[in-house]
Amino acid sequence: MIVSTTGHIAGKRVIRTLGLARGNSIRARHIGKDILAGLKGVVGGEISEYTKMIAESREQALDRLIEDAESKGANAVIGLRFTTASMMQGAAELLAYGTAVIVEDE
Repeated sequence: MIVSTTGHIAGKRVIRTLGLARGNSIRARHIGKDILAGLKGVVGGEISEYTKMIAESREQALDRLIEDAESKGANAVIGLRFTTASMMQGAAELLAYGTAVIVEDE
């Protein structure tokens, strides 16, 4: 599966647009990680626990987007974007979305 943030893929042409493809992941913070993050807030530096959590959410959302695109018969997704939203206190959604397409060599 080719996934691109641009509206085109070099050397390929879109022969069919299949519609929106999307995948999301919702994660809740963990009290133990919040305590460690609070300590980091005092001394400064990267909060690696949250960095890892967001990276995992991003990969899961991307995997789900690819599954959705494949279920539509796509071999590529163009215009990939990520967005986040707060769902409730301590939980956030990461959404990956783009346009599912069929491409072929030019």
